[in-house]
Amino acid sequence: MDRKWEPDGFNDYKGVDRNSGESVGSASRIDLLFGSNSELRAIAEVYAQNDNNDKFVADFIAAWNKVMNADRFDIS
Repeated sequence: MDRKWEPDGFNDYKGVDRNSGESVGSASRIDLLFGSNSELRAIAEVYAQNDNNDKFVADFIAAWNKVMNADRFDIS
């Protein structure tokens, strides 16, 4: 809560320290979304771990197949 996020161009925000007023960082709208939503942040942290590359690939393939086969009635 010590930072205030101000728009700094299209889809860019800069973090400003509430006490000193100095710039302390930058982020995109998506960065702020993932930082403020606990469920999205937890999912991102699981996939961001160094040893979870295989989990990400397997989950992505499973989700892709589910979406691609969702409206196919010729398969069971």
